[in-house]
Amino acid sequence: MDDNSNAAAMNGLVQRIKALVTKPAETWPLIAAEPDSPGALIRRIAVPLAAIGPVATLVHGQLFGFGALGFNYKPGLAMGLTTALVSYLLALLGVAVLALIADALAPKFGGTADRTSAFKLIVWGATPAWVVGIAQAIPGLGILGLLGLYSLYLFYTGAAPLMKVPQDKAAGYTAVTILAAMVLWLVVGALSTPIVALLGGGMAGSTISGSDGGGTVTLPGGGALDTGKLEQAGKQLEAAANGQKVAVDAARLQALLPGSIGGFQRTAVESQALGGMGSQAEGTYTQGERSFRLKVVDMSGLGAIAGIGAAMGVQESREDADGYSKTSTVNGQMQVEEWNKTDSSGKFGTMVGSRFMVEAEGNAGSIDELKAAVAAIDAGALAGLAN
Repeated sequence: MDDNSNAAAMNGLVQRIKALVTKPAETWPLIAAEPDSPGALIRRIAVPLAAIGPVATLVHGQLFGFGALGFNYKPGLAMGLTTALVSYLLALLGVAVLALIADALAPKFGGTADRTSAFKLIVWGATPAWVVGIAQAIPGLGILGLLGLYSLYLFYTGAAPLMKVPQDKAAGYTAVTILAAMVLWLVVGALSTPIVALLGGGMAGSTISGSDGGGTVTLPGGGALDTGKLEQAGKQLEAAANGQKVAVDAARLQALLPGSIGGFQRTAVESQALGGMGSQAEGTYTQGERSFRLKVVDMSGLGAIAGIGAAMGVQESREDADGYSKTSTVNGQMQVEEWNKTDSSGKFGTMVGSRFMVEAEGNAGSIDELKAAVAAIDAGALAGLAN
C-alpha cells in the first residue's frame, strides 16, 4: 500500500472515530451493515490504536519516570520496551477475549450471538479509550483519562444495533460485559501463569442468569452480584454521556477547600474543568517540611464506574514492613488507603454520592491526619452540588 493509500485509510479511520463519538446513534447502524471480519477489525483498527497507550507510557517513563508517595523510578530502556510490548499484546488479547464474552452474553439478554458483530462492538467501542492513551505521555494530563470512559457509553449504544439486545436490557448487558472484562483483567494481573492458562481459567466457574430488570452474576471463587445495581450504574453512564449530568463548576469545588486543616495552612490552590465530563479543585497544605494535596473531583455521571466496583464489594489489601495499602467498600462507597512508614507519606480517598471523589495525598504525621483532611470537606455540601 503506497503512502497516499495509507494517508487515506488513516483519514477515514479518524473521520469514523469522530462520527462514532459525536453521533453514535447514527454511526453504529452503518458499522453494523458493513461487511467485515474479526481479523480485519483487529488488523485495521486495534493493531494501530492499541499501541498508543503503551507507547505513551514508554515515553513518559523514559523522559519523566514514575513517582508516588515520595519515590521516583525511571525504568531502563530495555525494561520500558518489554513492559510496553507486553501491555500492547495483552491489550490485543483482551479485545479478542472481551469480544467472545460479549458474543456469549448477548443471548442471555435477549440479543443474538454474532461473532463479527461482537468484534465490531468491542473494537470500535474501544477507540476513544485507546486514543486518549496519548495523555499518559505527559505528566499532569491524567484527568483526560476520563474521556476514555466514553467507550462504556459506546458499548451501551452499540448493543442494540449490533447484538440485537433490546434497548431496555442494553444497560444490564453493557454492565455485565464490563464486569466480565474487569474480572478478566484482575486474573491477568494477579497470576503469572501462561496466557493460555489465564484464558482457560479466567472466566471459568462464572455463571450468569438474566431476566427483565434483574439477575445475578456468580463470580469466580464465590460471591454473587445483583445485576440490577449494575444496570443502575449503566443508566448513570448514559445520563452522563447524554449531557443530562453536567459537572459542577470547578470554582464551586474550590470553595469547599478550607483555608487550614489542623496545623496545616493552605499555600496553593488550583482547579481544572473538562467540559461537562468532569472537574476538580486541589489545595496544597503545608506545615513545616510536611505537605499534602487535598483534591475534590466531580466525575459527573462517570462516577458510576466506582459504583460498579462498590456493587462488587471490592476488597484488596497489602501490608509489609514498610507500610500498607487497601481498597474497600464502606457504606456503599469505594475507599482507598495507603501509608508508607519510611517517609511518613500516604493517601486516603473516598467517593461521595457515587459521583465525587475526595482525596488527600502526601506527607503527614500519620494516616489519621490525611483522613482528617478528607473529613474537612463537607460531604453533605458536596453531595448537594449535584442537585
